[in-house]
Amino acid sequence: MVAGMNDSQSTQYVPVLMLLLLAIGFTLSMLVGSALLGKRGRRNRAKDTAYECGKPPMGGPSPRFSVKFHLVAMLFILFDIEVVFLYPLAVAYRDLLGNPGARPLAFFGTLTFLGILGVGVLYEVKKRALDWRS
Repeated sequence: MVAGMNDSQSTQYVPVLMLLLLAIGFTLSMLVGSALLGKRGRRNRAKDTAYECGKPPMGGPSPRFSVKFHLVAMLFILFDIEVVFLYPLAVAYRDLLGNPGARPLAFFGTLTFLGILGVGVLYEVKKRALDWRS
């Protein structure tokens, strides 16, 4: 009786297997058909250039970003992580007040996190990341 139950469970995966085989077969047939039936065009420099609204592309393929961009990105990540970690603490604060054993752990954990955050802010002030004039 147990063997019959396993057979019925394995037959439930037959449609999934058929769909997987159909998807793989369709993909392979499209790739092979495209390679066999597709026209082989001549390539030249004009055809290989990027198309930008009918105008020739200007500049290099990958512009360099300034250090200021990365400092602002780090600042965003720093304060974004602050909100992600402090919001659940603010929501659970009432429950933590009811449990005397959790009070010191929550207080010192939050204090440690805010200390690390403060070091990050001091680093950004030292690097003048908050100076928007430059």
